[in-house]
Amino acid sequence: MDGILIVDKPKGMTSHDVVDFIRKKFGIKKVGHAGTLDPAVTGVLIILIGRATKLSAQFVNDDKEYEATLALGIKTDSGDAEGKILFEGDYNKITEGQIRDVFESFKGRLEQVPPMVSALRFEGKRLYELARQGREVPRKPRTIHIKELKIKNIKIPHIDFSVVCSKGTYIRKLCDDIGDNLGCGGHLYYLRRLRSGEFSLKRSVTMEGLESFSKGELEKHLVNI
Repeated sequence: MDGILIVDKPKGMTSHDVVDFIRKKFGIKKVGHAGTLDPAVTGVLIILIGRATKLSAQFVNDDKEYEATLALGIKTDSGDAEGKILFEGDYNKITEGQIRDVFESFKGRLEQVPPMVSALRFEGKRLYELARQGREVPRKPRTIHIKELKIKNIKIPHIDFSVVCSKGTYIRKLCDDIGDNLGCGGHLYYLRRLRSGEFSLKRSVTMEGLESFSKGELEKHLVNI
């Protein structure tokens, strides 16, 4: 069995959990994924089966599209709601106009410093492993491209928005940077991946669906390579 499966990953599962489930349930040895999603993040996870596992690098490089919510007033060490609170700021005097101006300034090509809570390596160790030890190490800024950044709703302290971005973009860090720019701090409250490259949620299957599939039904949902 060879092909690509698009899974709508639920909250609470790691990307590896999804891979492991498919391996065990359907008895398939070669299963991988392209583009890790944090456990708290939902949405498009590209699962590669059989010969398709060789294509991982191709899909990791694709643009991604997300819907997200930024929560103002609390800055965390991870940039999301899971992290330790570093700072609490007053957002009551921030206007909608200021918010829109700051969002506008984050469009285009930017230099983004990766968060400590990430899978990047420093001297052979994952950054998140060092973060758990309370260590912070220098990280080089990386060039990213925010192709689209649209505010959907402002209900302070929450701002709903959508973003289309290049590979390697951390939406957690984007929210953290926007919060800093506004002077009140902020963190990622919610994130859902709507699309990765050409693959969107429209082509996805849920974990509940996979639990009920036979091996033949799984094969019908594969995108041929």
